[in-house]
Formats: sequence, structure tokens, C-alpha cells
Amino acid sequence: MTIEEAQVTVDKWITTVGVRYFDEMTNTAILMEEVGEVARIMARRYGEQSEKESDKQKDLGDEMADVLWVLMCLANQTGINLTEAFENNLLKKNKRDITRHKNNPKLG
Repeated sequence: MTIEEAQVTVDKWITTVGVRYFDEMTNTAILMEEVGEVARIMARRYGEQSEKESDKQKDLGDEMADVLWVLMCLANQTGINLTEAFENNLLKKNKRDITRHKNNPKLG
């Protein structure tokens, strides 16, 4: 599935099963909540914080997919084509950062 196809799939689901989109500010808050759930797993599973038994069953991939879902909702609501935005972002990074990371002594 391409990013564009995923955006269309999200839109179809929202407008049928989900009835309608939450407003943009609500979806922004939901996005922050979902990112927080990813951060919680990362801090406990891969970071220095101890992982509670109740957190060990959390599916990191599912939480990342929740982030992607809400991000696609926001993109749909604001008229952003994420395929184009990602391609433009990649071009920017390749132009701006072409030698930046290679010349970073911290990464060597």
C-alpha cells in the first residue's frame, strides 16, 4: 500500500465507519497522545526506565500505526498529500544535509 492509498483508505473508513473526522485540534491532541504511547514503550523497552509487566504486552508496531493513522487523518483534513510532502522533504534533506552528517564527528 502506498502512502496515497493509505490516505484514501483512512478517508473511506472515517467517512463510513467513523461517521466523520474529529476536528483538527482534537486530532492534534489525539496525535500527541499516540506519540506519547510510543514514547512510553521506547523509554521502558529500549531506554533506561524499567518496563512494567502491564507494558510488556504493548505492541510497538500497533502504537506506531496509531500515530500514522492520526497523522493521515490530519493530512486529509488539511489537504496535505503526504506522498508529495515526503518526497519534497527527502529532496530538502538530500540538498541541505548531503555532507552534514558525514562531517559530524559525533557520528564517526
